[in-house]
Amino acid sequence: FCNDPKESHAAAVKRICRYLHQTRNKGLCFKPDPTKGLECYVDADWAGSWQDRTSTDPLSARSRTGYIITYAGCPVVWASKLQTLVALSTTEAEYIALSTSLREVIAVMNLVNELQSLGFQLSIDTPKIVCTVFEDNRSCLEIATNHRTRPRTKHLSVRLHHFRSHVLDQTIIIKHVSTKEQMADIFTKPLPRDQFIKLRNRFMGWDSLGERE
Repeated sequence: FCNDPKESHAAAVKRICRYLHQTRNKGLCFKPDPTKGLECYVDADWAGSWQDRTSTDPLSARSRTGYIITYAGCPVVWASKLQTLVALSTTEAEYIALSTSLREVIAVMNLVNELQSLGFQLSIDTPKIVCTVFEDNRSCLEIATNHRTRPRTKHLSVRLHHFRSHVLDQTIIIKHVSTKEQMADIFTKPLPRDQFIKLRNRFMGWDSLGERE
């Protein structure tokens, strides 16, 4: 849009500005929940940018990763980024997203353990990596928890399997969550208004405020 600006880009910018203006007095509300430890919601949108008119753009074939890492129910790390590898299926896109998010999770785990060793009183549960179930996303969970070579996934790079030892010793537990409860979905693609507001309010801590705009 920088090299070839269009009216559609201007309309998108105006919409963003209207949203920012209406939420100028809003921010993250941290309400620690002592019953929750370290959790991560991760999702992927497989080749979501691909269209016929962009089929010659290499970036349009890449999938998008989105994840939110929370501690005691409060968001501490979140990201939305294009994957550096071209995924050949929904399962592979989800597995790349899972691997990417777990790099951050493991770093946070090490940080919390270090703080504890220095005498800080922190409570931490086993991290729960919650992966949404889209179509064959159960295949992604199967790959992550059942470590054997499969004909369709043998090409996956070793760099994506770095977290397997944590799964084996159960310091990381991988579960699935319904699409409607997947907070990371908000970072991967446009959502219907009601679903966007629901996930936004949950992520920002606005649930108790009854925000609807």
